[in-house]
Amino acid sequence: MPLVKAGRRIAGLSLLLALCACGFRLAGSDPLPKVLARPYLSLKDPYTDFSREFEHQLKTSGAALQTVRANSTASIEVTKDLLERRTLSVSALNIPTEYELTYTVTFSVMGADKELLAPQTLSLSKDFSFEENALLAKEHEADILRQQMARDLVTIAMRRLTSLK
Repeated sequence: MPLVKAGRRIAGLSLLLALCACGFRLAGSDPLPKVLARPYLSLKDPYTDFSREFEHQLKTSGAALQTVRANSTASIEVTKDLLERRTLSVSALNIPTEYELTYTVTFSVMGADKELLAPQTLSLSKDFSFEENALLAKEHEADILRQQMARDLVTIAMRRLTSLK
């Protein structure tokens, strides 16, 4: 038995070494450029889904967020963080039956002496049906859609940040 366990451990270590040697990385784990090692993050509203997820992803990617702009290597400005809900259709009784959620974010990156990334506007839309009889469930569905759109927008923003040189 001990020989079988040792063989499994060796096989596991061999697989791990092979993955590391070939440059394998989890999706979305691209390293940030050196200019974003110590960024200052200026958020319009720090409590939105996008803001919280963006801050989390920056930290996960190795950025040491600065509380003072003067100590930073770059400044990331989120100037727009807006969720809009629009009625798409109504019933014969004039009750909404379908909505569209649109999440829009605008951000830019300034280096010490120049603009590194011009203002980028990202927008995602999703529609969902609405039933008055299932009000709580439909509100929960809207919350889930909002959170997922925020995560998707952060993923797009992080890709743009990792492409900076």
